[in-house]
Amino acid sequence: MSDRDLYSGLIRLHILHHAEREEIFGLGIIEELARHGYKLSPGTLYPILHGLERKGYLRSAEHRDGRRIRRVYKATASGKKALAAAKAKVRELVGELFEDEPPRRKRQRRSRGER
Repeated sequence: MSDRDLYSGLIRLHILHHAEREEIFGLGIIEELARHGYKLSPGTLYPILHGLERKGYLRSAEHRDGRRIRRVYKATASGKKALAAAKAKVRELVGELFEDEPPRRKRQRRSRGER
């Protein structure tokens, strides 16, 4: 199993999270996921979006932006419900993953003059 296999569910949750808040589109969500360390190509992302749409978690529509037509996605009621259930499970998992680790101390930043 590759690391990518472990992250695929997190990527789907991340997509649903943003699609619940606002309409998303391919390049925008690729850039958002990249900010979090996920490097996806359109050839990877669009099958995920289409799969979430087939399952009823997302709904898509075409929007015209001048001469360009962009397909945007928004979470459905079913997608919002699934996301809420997943959040509870993720919260429980995160607690379990880190329960035996001592709390991390935040590093104090030094000002330029203290180096």
